[in-house]
Amino acid sequence: MKHLFSLSLLLLAFLLPVTATAHDFYFNGIYYNIVNDNEVYVTYKGTSYDTYSNEYSGSVTIPETVTYGGTTYSVTSIGNYAFYCCDGLTSITIGNSVNSIGHGAFTGCTGLTSVSIPNSVTTIGNSAFSNCSGLTSIDIPNSVTIIKGSAFENCTSLTSVTIPNSVISIETGAFRSCRVLSSIDIPNSVNYIGEQVFNNCINLISINVETGNIIYDSRNNCNAIIETATNTLIVGCQNTTIPNSVTSIGSSAFRGCTELTNIDIPNSVTSIGYLAFSNCSNLINIIIPNSVTSIGNNAFDGTPWYNNQPDGLLYINQLAFKFKGTMPSGTSITLRDGTIGIADGVFSSCSGLTSITIPNSVTFIGDEAFSGCSGLTSIDIPNSVLTIGSCAFYYCTGLTSIDIPNSVTNLGDGTFFDCFALSNVTIGNSVTSIGIMAFESCENLTNITIGNSVTSIGDWAFEYCSSLTSINIPNSVTSIGDHAFRYCTGLTSIQVANDNPNYDSRDNCNAIIETASNTLILGCMNTVIPNSVITIGSGAFYDCLYLTSITIPNSVTSIGDGAFGGCWQLFEIYCWALVPPTLFSKSFDWYYPILYVYDIAMEAYQAADYWKDFNEIVEIPYTFEVDGTSYHATTMNSASVMANNNQATLYSGDVVIPDSVTYEGMTFAVTGIESNAFDGCFELTSVVIPNSVTSIGEQAFQGCTGLTSVTIGSGVTAIGAKAFNYCNALQTVKCIGTVPPVMASTDCFSTAAYNRATLLVPRNSEATYAAADYWYKFAHIDGWGSAGRGDVNGDGVMNIADVTFLIDVLLTGDSEGLYFESADLNINGRLDIGDVTSLIDDLLNGN
Repeated sequence: MKHLFSLSLLLLAFLLPVTATAHDFYFNGIYYNIVNDNEVYVTYKGTSYDTYSNEYSGSVTIPETVTYGGTTYSVTSIGNYAFYCCDGLTSITIGNSVNSIGHGAFTGCTGLTSVSIPNSVTTIGNSAFSNCSGLTSIDIPNSVTIIKGSAFENCTSLTSVTIPNSVISIETGAFRSCRVLSSIDIPNSVNYIGEQVFNNCINLISINVETGNIIYDSRNNCNAIIETATNTLIVGCQNTTIPNSVTSIGSSAFRGCTELTNIDIPNSVTSIGYLAFSNCSNLINIIIPNSVTSIGNNAFDGTPWYNNQPDGLLYINQLAFKFKGTMPSGTSITLRDGTIGIADGVFSSCSGLTSITIPNSVTFIGDEAFSGCSGLTSIDIPNSVLTIGSCAFYYCTGLTSIDIPNSVTNLGDGTFFDCFALSNVTIGNSVTSIGIMAFESCENLTNITIGNSVTSIGDWAFEYCSSLTSINIPNSVTSIGDHAFRYCTGLTSIQVANDNPNYDSRDNCNAIIETASNTLILGCMNTVIPNSVITIGSGAFYDCLYLTSITIPNSVTSIGDGAFGGCWQLFEIYCWALVPPTLFSKSFDWYYPILYVYDIAMEAYQAADYWKDFNEIVEIPYTFEVDGTSYHATTMNSASVMANNNQATLYSGDVVIPDSVTYEGMTFAVTGIESNAFDGCFELTSVVIPNSVTSIGEQAFQGCTGLTSVTIGSGVTAIGAKAFNYCNALQTVKCIGTVPPVMASTDCFSTAAYNRATLLVPRNSEATYAAADYWYKFAHIDGWGSAGRGDVNGDGVMNIADVTFLIDVLLTGDSEGLYFESADLNINGRLDIGDVTSLIDDLLNGN
């Protein structure tokens, strides 16, 4: 009956593709699925490979062709899991038309003893014959080039395998746990052998590698597989003699070689991988040379040699390696004098260790050296130590304080991860990097001093340090990883050195900004984001529980994922970006505060992804100041003059309003003067309104008692009520347009202005203004501008003054006040001496 052999098979079933749904037809005891008009493949009964059990049993012959419904099909493959767990299947003969055997095709066929694979087959899938415990031999045809992963894994009766010269690759675990396999010949065609290919082949005593193999070598009759590119021995066996060419013994190289009793490791070897000799149950003697400087975790577990080591510690070449046996509570250990290093995982999970004395000779503490030592409350690290490995003190839950000496240059990833009780840390001035998750979940950490040599702080380095309220980051730091201070819920102050070359705290923003990319990567409660910031990084303000308000400047173009996640008290956001920054769905939590945006960008935010989801969006006028004049942007490219933003400072003197202004890289045409813009500016003496302005608002200049002159551009079409009311000192009102602007009421100008001021209008437009509503009230209306040919200065007459003016223009280039059409007498498109001559001739001839 079908059943799952292991978790690995279950995972494989999910990961590998299932090539069929329901079978298409059944013929002569075999189920098929149609590929196309000419081809079919063998499959299982029903919609799933484990729906039925034992649909195949006894001896099965797969034909080359099969006829169904009047069509003859070629049988080209055996589908994935086609014979899965058919434990009643005893033999299989495969027709010459089949070119592939699918993943798990014969997995768990425990009764299968005979397989005939034709030369037509080029592919044998992953786990194709795994757990075929009755299979004793297999001939792989010379058409196959790759033996896939786990293809013959756990074939516990397999004694003989023939690998043809066509094979170039043997993938991971292909013959793993073939326990009675005693020898194998690997042809020189093979150029790749994966991990654990012969793992747990406990009776494998001979591995023959053909001379001439370009990747693997059997020099000195070592009968082992050596990767010559790295000189690493990756598969050994009982009769192995390791040659001097080997510099590294790979992981699990001799694992489970139960007949191995002695091993002599040459001086060329510098490292031994994890589990390299594990479960060599008869290995009683190992000679390890002084050249070895690295031994992986559990390299000798399960060997008599390791179990016989004294003092509970394995010392090799002055290195302290794995502690063995059970450590009782309250154990105190003093490492031997002269020990130069504490290897990876030496005291891992030794919860009974309460104290340790480390001699000054130790230069490194390896990865996970003290991980899980929950009884360790304090440790003195001598000045001789240069590096502390990854997770070296992981889950040392009793450790309360640590001083890292100046000699240490590196803190590995997760060094103090989950040290719940750790409250005080001093990092020496030689440490250059704080690793990923180095202090993650140190929830009682209240004080940490970071030395001036630190250049990088890794991802999640202080995540969940909820008791940390402030941190000083030295100017040496150039990199801070993602979520480095995530869930630091008590963090209210981040101090960054003023001369930090890559991070900035301008405007007292108390935030960290990567100036290379102008990305804000870390904020806190007191953060003010400066205009230099372009990007707010992922998680920048994550879980800032006391953050109530944030202002995002116009420079920001994107806000990263989770940037404001968990900020439950964030009630208002002021986003001054005119173009909505790119927002991720998780930039803010489900609770959305009030969003304030500029009025000219309101529609853009209401339409932008995720911004439009805010429950309340409030518009605020977009105002700015250029050269002492305040403006209100009315669209993305137009603005109007408004009252001075600084109400204590009124407009004064002579004011010339430009036709356009540029602010923060944007150019706005000045199209209006808002109501009350200059109201009460009694020190204003003159104002020139450009042709770009179309309207003057109500009471715009009311009460400008010192105003004597105003020029109104040709674009103005409307003047609001009381616009110039109480401007009693007006002497000249000059209009540029030939069409009188529409006055809203008679009080647009005061009675005194109507009576005293001269209204200057374009020459020949006097009568038009005199007939227009309220303009007619001006007692003095005069024309200005050229009277025609020769009136160069526009005083209404042609005389010698025009000649003098024209000559001055030619000599100085200053053409202000010149009427070009009247001066270009010879109509050649430019001013020259010919125009002067023509003007003099006209005067002499009375023209």
